Amino acid sequence: MTVATANNDQILDAIRRHTQADNPSAFLAVNEETSRFVQPDLDGAVCYRAAGGFLVQFGGPFAADADRVELLRRFLEFAREQDRTVVGVQLARYDAELYVEHGFTVNQVGASYAVDLAEHTLRGTRFMQLRNKISRSFRAGLVVEEVDATEHRDAVAEIDAAWLGTKGEHARPLEFLVGQTGGWAQQHRRLFLGSIEGRPTGYISYSPVYGTRAGWMHDLSRRLPGGPPGVMEAINATAIEKFSAEGAGWLHFGFTPFTGLAEEHELPGRSSAFQWFMHHLWEHGEAVYPARTQLSYKEKWAPHTVLPEYVAFQGSADLGAFAHVFRAANAF
Repeated sequence: MTVATANNDQILDAIRRHTQADNPSAFLAVNEETSRFVQPDLDGAVCYRAAGGFLVQFGGPFAADADRVELLRRFLEFAREQDRTVVGVQLARYDAELYVEHGFTVNQVGASYAVDLAEHTLRGTRFMQLRNKISRSFRAGLVVEEVDATEHRDAVAEIDAAWLGTKGEHARPLEFLVGQTGGWAQQHRRLFLGSIEGRPTGYISYSPVYGTRAGWMHDLSRRLPGGPPGVMEAINATAIEKFSAEGAGWLHFGFTPFTGLAEEHELPGRSSAFQWFMHHLWEHGEAVYPARTQLSYKEKWAPHTVLPEYVAFQGSADLGAFAHVFRAANAF
C-alpha cells in the first residue's frame, strides 16, 4: 500500500477541521516522533506509534465524515501488511462506536474533564481551601507570567530535570499521550511560568482544543520540589483569568486513565474482564499511574463536563496490547 506524506501544517489542519469527535486531546497528534497515515484521495489522517507487534493509534481517524470509514479500513490494511495489530487509545465515544462496527473490542479506559469558563468561579465556600492555597503561594513571592517557551527553554529544562528526579531512579518522561514543549508545534501552545525571587519554580503548558468545546487544555505541569504549596494552582488560576478575558470557552484538564468509569459509558461487546481490570487499577494501581492524585487536582476546579474515553482492541481485549500502549508512551 502506498502511504502519502503530510507535513505538520496539513496534519494540524485536519485536526482543526475534523472535530466530530470533540476529542480535547486531539492536538497531541502533532507530537514529534508520532507517525501519520494519510492517503492522497482521502481527507484526513491517522496518527500512531509502532510498539512491538502493534500499531498504537491515538484518537480516531481525524477525517471528513465521508472518508473516516475508508481511512480506518485502509489503516487496518496497512497494519495487516506489516503483520501488526492495531490498538486505539483515547478514543472519544463518537470514534469508539466506529471501532465497534469494525470488530474491535472497545472498553472505557478513563475520562477527561473540562471547565466551562463562562460558568467558572472561585467564589464561595466550596473553593475556600483552593483560594487560600493560591494566596499562600503569592504571599511566598510567586510571580506568574505567560512567557515565550523558546526564550525560557533553559528554565523549562531545569524544572523538567528536577521534577523527573522526584519520580525515582528509573523514571522516564512520558510521551505520545501527553504534550511536549518546544519543536514545531510550540508556536500553537502557551506557557505560563511561576517564579520566586527570579528563579523559575513551576510551569504549565496549554495546548489548543478544537470542536464544540473549543478552548485550551491544561497539559504538562511540572514544578521544582520543595516549593511552597499552591504554585501549580496559582499558575492555573492566572491562566484561567487570561483565557476568560480573551473569551475562550473551555479549559480542559485532559485524560486521566482509570477514572470516571461507569457502566452507562460502556459499549456493546465490551470485555467484562478488561472492565474489571480498569476498576482494579483505579482501586489499586497507584504504582502504575497516579490516577487518584491527578483526579484530585482536577476536581478542585469543579469540572462541568466529564467525557469518557476508550481503548479499542483489534479482536479481543488483550493485556499485552494494553501494555504496548504504555510502551509507546515511553513508560517502560
